[in-house]
Amino acid sequence: MKISTILDQIDLGSIALPEFQRGYVWNRDQVRGLMHSLYRKHPVGSLLVWVTKTESANARGDGDLTPGSAKLLLDGQQRMTSLYGIIRGFPPKFFDGNAQSFTGLYFNLEEEIFEFYAPLKMRDNPLWINVTELMRIGVGEAIQRLVTNPALQSNLNTYINRLNAIYSINDIDLHMEEVTGEDKTVDVVVDIFNRVNSGGTKLSKGDLALAKICAAWPEARDEMKTQLVKWRRAGFNFKLEWLLRITNVIITGEALFSALRDVDTATFQKGLQQAEKSIDNLLNLISARLGLDHDQVLGSRYSFPVLARYVIQHGGHLADHKEQDKLLYWYIHTLLWGRYAGSTESILNQDLALIEQTEGALDRLINQLRQNRGDLQLSADDFKVWSSGARFYPLLYMLTRVCKARDWATGIELSKHLLGSLNKLQVHHIFPKSLLYEHGYTRPEVNAIANFTFLTQDTNLLVSNRNPEEYFEEFLVRQPGALESHWIPMDKELWKLENYLDFLAARRELLAKAANEFLDSLLSGSTPEMRVIESILEREAISVPGGVESEDEERIIREFNGWIVEQGLPEGEFMYELTDPFTGEPLAILDLAWPNGLQEGYSQPVALLIDEDKEIEEAANRAGYRYFTDIDSFRLYIEREILALEMASI
Repeated sequence: MKISTILDQIDLGSIALPEFQRGYVWNRDQVRGLMHSLYRKHPVGSLLVWVTKTESANARGDGDLTPGSAKLLLDGQQRMTSLYGIIRGFPPKFFDGNAQSFTGLYFNLEEEIFEFYAPLKMRDNPLWINVTELMRIGVGEAIQRLVTNPALQSNLNTYINRLNAIYSINDIDLHMEEVTGEDKTVDVVVDIFNRVNSGGTKLSKGDLALAKICAAWPEARDEMKTQLVKWRRAGFNFKLEWLLRITNVIITGEALFSALRDVDTATFQKGLQQAEKSIDNLLNLISARLGLDHDQVLGSRYSFPVLARYVIQHGGHLADHKEQDKLLYWYIHTLLWGRYAGSTESILNQDLALIEQTEGALDRLINQLRQNRGDLQLSADDFKVWSSGARFYPLLYMLTRVCKARDWATGIELSKHLLGSLNKLQVHHIFPKSLLYEHGYTRPEVNAIANFTFLTQDTNLLVSNRNPEEYFEEFLVRQPGALESHWIPMDKELWKLENYLDFLAARRELLAKAANEFLDSLLSGSTPEMRVIESILEREAISVPGGVESEDEERIIREFNGWIVEQGLPEGEFMYELTDPFTGEPLAILDLAWPNGLQEGYSQPVALLIDEDKEIEEAANRAGYRYFTDIDSFRLYIEREILALEMASI
């Protein structure tokens, strides 16, 4: 079928895009490559369409479909959308993406190259032809303009031939394969789609499940997004697929999205309501009981499907605080040992099977962890980690809250959410970074977990960059017992800079002892019962500093992440833990990462790494990440290659 005919059929509504397709994601290089191939008469591949009845066709956009039947593009969306935009001068009705990717394409009659409009190079230069304008006015008028321009007479015939070659792209035939038949259900068609798009966007089972749910309940996606916004306002950033996974597990007891195949709308709606209520209750419980009240310290979010399923199996509430604490004991250990860092679905199904029979379910979950670890007791060596992105960072934060560590200057317990700009908890380097770097300590040593504690902001400012050998003495007098509540070794020789490594070793011992005592109390049920009075969802989100070198650096990274979201791109994962795909072992902490790329499914994983060591950059590189070490170069990459924006200098 000729390209011009295909575009006409898109206008008529006989060719459209299925709802499960993602939006337009090509960049300008891909658009130029397509036009170059068509101009040179190189093959650009065939199209694949799904011929289905109009009344049952679930198509994207608000365009009307032709009566009877319609052809939904399975393979060829990016190519046909690009051509439609270039030839028509505007996007098709099913368009969802960045039109700048195909707007302003020019062709140089002398060099036979396609480029996007650059004023300094192209303005008032007759050799540069606006391709969209050529397609609109026709080759006759375009030739007339060439003929009347004296500057082009020397190679006029060559230029005319090249204009004809561009315009004749309209007449190129693209082979169109059709998928037809009553047996071609959405499941079958999506499987076909994934097979033919091996180099492009892969639809996950979650995408398919949600597409089917939205076909019967169009408001489903918006309803789920509303819930995600509620949690985000409270400081928890969850993804739609995560919520869908929990809903699926609650309804079916299975981790695989294929289990939703035969679930009707009413059942899904009820399951979604149960998921929302369960997540609310779990967030409140984890916040009140463990003090983990912010996204960065929550950890192990993929234990939530198991947690939610367990709670629902027990009628929506737990028998007593002993059962509750035992469940939290399991949750903490899934966080510490990266239970779901590897093959999430298979591990989830394994754990879901363990709780199918409610009697003894928690013991089976805990024994499974113990079998994998050999021992669930923590040792001082387990705290030999660094950076606030490490798994033991949430544990340190939790101990600060549950063990009622006290602020050094005020003596106030840090177990409550403290309001006011100077009273929010902040991470504090016990031995100041600047002093440690001056004495030759490495970044992992400077940012060791054992060198972290939490204080109010005013106390943090009071300490500033002073040597602990000096300021510890001040707080010993000012607030007796406050230092000890942070597991500070009281041997004053360890407070000296030259004994810093010995200080870390001694504090690791104290932290391991405190952690084991608290975890054992959860397991045995000996911790006194505590009521959850305040809902974390009704209060201001707590700001917890990240694992970057400074709070200013964290603020800049978060602002940059916000800018990316404003461009319509997915939000990056702050302090993303890069793990070994086979063992689940942590490899590195990436400041900001997009594991699925900025154009999910099309572009490679990308990360921002500011002032990181070479081994972290190498780990990111081995994992297939394209990484940037400064925000300016990353922004330039996004604007030029992803958003395809004109640069101010052009």
